[in-house]
Amino acid sequence: ANFNEGIRLSFLGETRQSLEVMNMQWLMFYPCLYFFAIWDAVKEAENGASRFTFIPFVSCAYFVTVGIMYSSVTTINGVFIGPIWLPMLSVVPGLVIGLIAKKLLEVYIHKKK
Repeated sequence: ANFNEGIRLSFLGETRQSLEVMNMQWLMFYPCLYFFAIWDAVKEAENGASRFTFIPFVSCAYFVTVGIMYSSVTTINGVFIGPIWLPMLSVVPGLVIGLIAKKLLEVYIHKKK
């Protein structure tokens, strides 16, 4: 996916060039792999964690993948954000929505018992 080169170019402000060097289809695989690995580490570290602990991670992986898909056509105030920064910014709504969904499910299941 030339991910490292894309990161380097994005940090140098060359977001258009980072889009050109990266393979977007391979790049869309990364969020699922990364967020699965993070969830697995959290699951192993927290004994007795909520059974809905995975939801924020799934939500983040989804939002970041969508961020990658829209990164080639999205600008904010005329500034091209690129395939690194837009997906990174997509973590925030993914995490917020995932945490809300997790909390709602926990409350619903607790009420049901």
